[in-house]
Amino acid sequence: MTAADPHPFSAVEEPALAVRDERGGLLAVAGRRGYRVPVPVAVYDTSDLSCRVLVHSRFPVHAMAFHPALPLLAVGTGRYDGGYFFEGELLLLHLETSETRSLIEHEIGRQVLELEWVDEHALRILMAPPDDWQDKQARVEGHVAVVHRDDWASVLARSLTGRDLAGPRLPAPRPDGREAARQMLVEVTEAWRVQSADHPADL
Repeated sequence: MTAADPHPFSAVEEPALAVRDERGGLLAVAGRRGYRVPVPVAVYDTSDLSCRVLVHSRFPVHAMAFHPALPLLAVGTGRYDGGYFFEGELLLLHLETSETRSLIEHEIGRQVLELEWVDEHALRILMAPPDDWQDKQARVEGHVAVVHRDDWASVLARSLTGRDLAGPRLPAPRPDGREAARQMLVEVTEAWRVQSADHPADL
């Protein structure tokens, strides 16, 4: 990015979700797209707002979480298919190679609503129920599971089974992250501009 660039996050157009990694100096931003258009997920270096990685998801993005030690970003996606299933993916993005693996074994997957790294080996995943068949609470509740792996960098695609993702039922709100994302992008951009003004030779 240069000081003349007024749109440092143009790769995602309208931001739907943003998550910072203070340790690594990174910012992940997911965009918002139409029903059938792939959704952009970009990872930026907050020191210069350059785009380090750009990939696309088949579904809207609801959650992102940077691994606490490894160069990995977990991305939770999904949607209601309009008639029965809550489909989606848990993506694992390798930040150094841009390789993206879809981890859920089932063909339809699960709509992933929240992600949190408990520690370096455990990922907490909140998912919508598989479907809403005779389930009036399916849109406001979900299932939570904590998945353990010794080395998440080596986890294979389609390796998380139904047993891995089984967990208790609990309330699962579906918050809209757009306003918080826009605010975070404004704050990061302003911080960069202040830093650039203090160190113009770095541009």
